[in-house]
Amino acid sequence: MMKNSSKNPRAFDVFGNIALVKFDKKTSVKDKKHFASNILKNNKSITTVLEKTGKFKGRLRKQETKWVAGEKTKEALYRENNCVFRFNIDKVYFSTRLSNERKEIAARIQKGDEVLVMFAGVGPYSIVIAKNSKARMVYSNELNKEANKYTKLNIELNKVKNKVILLSGNIKNVTNKIKAGLVVNNKKIPAKFSVIIMPRPQLRDTFLKQAFLLSKKGTRIFYYDFCKIDEINQIVNKVKKEAEMYKKKIKILKVKKAGEIAPYKFRVRVDFRVL
Repeated sequence: MMKNSSKNPRAFDVFGNIALVKFDKKTSVKDKKHFASNILKNNKSITTVLEKTGKFKGRLRKQETKWVAGEKTKEALYRENNCVFRFNIDKVYFSTRLSNERKEIAARIQKGDEVLVMFAGVGPYSIVIAKNSKARMVYSNELNKEANKYTKLNIELNKVKNKVILLSGNIKNVTNKIKAGLVVNNKKIPAKFSVIIMPRPQLRDTFLKQAFLLSKKGTRIFYYDFCKIDEINQIVNKVKKEAEMYKKKIKILKVKKAGEIAPYKFRVRVDFRVL
């Protein structure tokens, strides 16, 4: 995130070639244009400025933006962790702020791991892991059809076609298909995974049932949730309770605050192993 140093400081996020600005409701069109022009002038890599006009909505976490200045496009080309990603700002969810998270998770992957990424979006976790670890194979699951189109493109752009397999659809249905013997691209999908990553959106369902169904002894699970600072223990207890419900013994390895998403509200990551 970058900030303007004027009397009215305003932050903006950078998605490669696109700057996304959240203006105050009272900001005039003229002031918006002026601010956008300064962004383009002072940042050669930015060619488009968009205004954020709505919050992330629905299970697919889509947002609304409006063109302000520069090239008229909503398609970003963003780089991180030796990878490149193309996506449409309005049609898919993408967080640049999770770049270090993705790098950290990739560093935790061991040689030969079969990795499942749920809620994978356009493939940032899947592809960063494929390019920066010695995983045997990464399986990328996402519900959003538009995101899956970009995942296919990003797999090609990053030359990881031999290490990432796309599993499109609702994870509940995909789990049932895997248990029944799912075959994709002439490859049988493993019934159990050594690592499961769950960068969940803010949903009521934890989807831990699916993670436990697809886990075995020794499986490491990285589970994300959202809560206030004084509710972190509740998240950990929820994970333990669901493990008990599905008759899985687990060991909590780490609990980490993985970024503030609103005042006093955090994204939390719980790392645990199935015993």
